Amino acid sequence: MSALLLAALLSIACQAQDPGEVKEPFWRTLVMGTHGMVAAEHPLEARAGLHILERGGNAIDAAVAVFYMTGVVEQHQAGIGGDAFILAYLAKQKQVIFINATGPAPKLASIERYRKEGGIPASGILSSTVPGAVGGFDLALRKYGTRKYPELLEEAIEAARDGHPLTHWCAGNHNAAIAKLSPYPGSVKALLKNGGAFEPGDVFRQPDLARTLELMAREGAGTFYRGKLAHLTADFYGKHGGVLRYEDLASYQPEEGPPIHTSYKGYDVYEASPNSQGIVLLQSLNMLEPLDLKAMGHNSAPYVHTLVETLKLAFADRDHWVADPRFYKVPSRQLLSKRYAEERRKLIDPDHAHPGAAAYGNPGETSSFSIADRYGNLVSVTHSNNGTFGSGVVVEGGGYVLNNRLQYFSLDEKDANALAPGKRPRHTINPALAMKNGKPVLAWNTPGGDNQPQAMLQAFLNIVEFGMNPQLALEQPTVMTANFHASNYPQPAGDKLTIPEVLAARIGGELRRKGHRLEVTRMQRPYSQQPAGAGAMKVVWIDPESGVMFGAVSPAKDDYVMGW
Repeated sequence: MSALLLAALLSIACQAQDPGEVKEPFWRTLVMGTHGMVAAEHPLEARAGLHILERGGNAIDAAVAVFYMTGVVEQHQAGIGGDAFILAYLAKQKQVIFINATGPAPKLASIERYRKEGGIPASGILSSTVPGAVGGFDLALRKYGTRKYPELLEEAIEAARDGHPLTHWCAGNHNAAIAKLSPYPGSVKALLKNGGAFEPGDVFRQPDLARTLELMAREGAGTFYRGKLAHLTADFYGKHGGVLRYEDLASYQPEEGPPIHTSYKGYDVYEASPNSQGIVLLQSLNMLEPLDLKAMGHNSAPYVHTLVETLKLAFADRDHWVADPRFYKVPSRQLLSKRYAEERRKLIDPDHAHPGAAAYGNPGETSSFSIADRYGNLVSVTHSNNGTFGSGVVVEGGGYVLNNRLQYFSLDEKDANALAPGKRPRHTINPALAMKNGKPVLAWNTPGGDNQPQAMLQAFLNIVEFGMNPQLALEQPTVMTANFHASNYPQPAGDKLTIPEVLAARIGGELRRKGHRLEVTRMQRPYSQQPAGAGAMKVVWIDPESGVMFGAVSPAKDDYVMGW
């Protein structure tokens, strides 16, 4: 019996303890299994990961397969030219490990250079940092995986070479990027249909990318940083006036280190360490932990107000304190102390919204996925090219784009996140993982830039505080504040609270009376296809008693779950 059929037989929509705004039937089925679970951004990604698990591979092996498939079916979001954070509980080691696979600014990138350019461009040949994802997944595979590249890249190569039908979501992203891609002949050839728009269902073939992946399957990740592909990338960037050089690629090394961590009502919650913004989620949980959120009522005006004001404070600390710890001493331990959370919580006024960006204390596009395997491992990954198709510039002959992450730097020398050669920018991507009584129970993540920790916080509370099953938790209306400095250059500050119409109709008046400036949307943001849901979340929940795995995705984009 196939894994897909088994998943269907095991899948039911469970009753929830608190139906909130969304009642059964769910938009998506809650998928259940006992051997393996993959929650990803696209059906072919989930399929690639599940096939590796079926053959006996572990969650790290499956993560590598999903990563490379993403670069084929969703290069508008992520791929080999992007960055990643990898968070995993490893049963054999009995610990949570963290791999920082984000790349630094090239050595020729400086504040002076980009001031002369008039700022950091949002796209183009001058917008890329060194891509780190390939190196990070290679490190994970070498240390903790069990399979080899030819097997793990097989399905991605096939999808690139033979083509795959573009979904409505993917075709829409190609078409929305026509103006961005059109200045670059290689991008037009590789990513557009005769220089124009795709229709949903068009078969999209990428022969250059297929050959690139075939080379990587034979030679490994080293060719991307120190071999043929490194020279191809560096020569292309140098020829067209970029600052990325072969030496930048050859010197890149991903880092394995401890994740950041806090506790919340019996759960141990882990996040990506700085230069990630993952600390926003953990600080928010620390501030909220002593409060009786259940008594406020799910998505009531007091509840939403409290969450939003908490997030404002956490984002203020992010904006001031979080940067590359190799260049700036990030006080993570102090920021995550319960005492500091108590002091910050005192600043929340239950009756009045704080206007604009809060004061700090003193102490895009993106893809993500979650995977559990039969061996007790649990993986949470967020990876990204940043903007749609990253820089928008395809490396000719390679079929891949590099990121446009350089715009996450500041050009203010006094900023902790100021641009410097060899420095990694602050990242919005932030996968999370939770344990309970020493067992892994939850992996969750989402794209969405600055919205990521906001959506992830609300999904976590829906599950842990309000007892919702994961699928129902992701289908609840979700709010997003912009009262902080945006990550993209030139980092403007916002002042609006975005709220879906279904929720604003009930509590919008009370929120306005508290001083919130509302932006009411007909459907949920940041991905407006769905009328509810937290970003585009991928969740795997493992019952600590039975070991049953539950996979869920938001009703957004092409997100898909497979398990058995």
